[in-house]
Amino acid sequence: MLHECCVNIIEFLSSSSIKIQSVVKKFIFLLTLAFVSTSIFSQKEKELKLNKETNLIEATYYHDNGQISQKGTFNLERKLHGDWISFNDSGEKVSEGIYDKGIRTGKWIFWNDGVIKEVEFDNNVIASVIDREGKSPIVTKD
Repeated sequence: MLHECCVNIIEFLSSSSIKIQSVVKKFIFLLTLAFVSTSIFSQKEKELKLNKETNLIEATYYHDNGQISQKGTFNLERKLHGDWISFNDSGEKVSEGIYDKGIRTGKWIFWNDGVIKEVEFDNNVIASVIDREGKSPIVTKD
């Protein structure tokens, strides 16, 4: 049953205009993105502070080694809102972007092994992925 399903998917991809390489790259990128996103809530140490001027909760999460893991803000409904930055356990930036009431929006930047990707989000869905060095589209929504 699983084998038959896989064969059907491969046949569909082969017969359609979708390039398998682009699909695989998008899948790997989405897995990385999911890992970074879920790490926001897996941190043990955190600092939360209400900014009375912006009416946003400023949050800083830490890795076990004391390095900052995530920095950003929540609205009073506790939805991610505003700029968010993620760091690896060595303190190097791995992602940066903007949330609007819990929804990823606009351009996000991801750093991974010296490769920089610009990801454009439209209503929390990836609209395009661009290799920043070559400025060539890797994946687009169309």
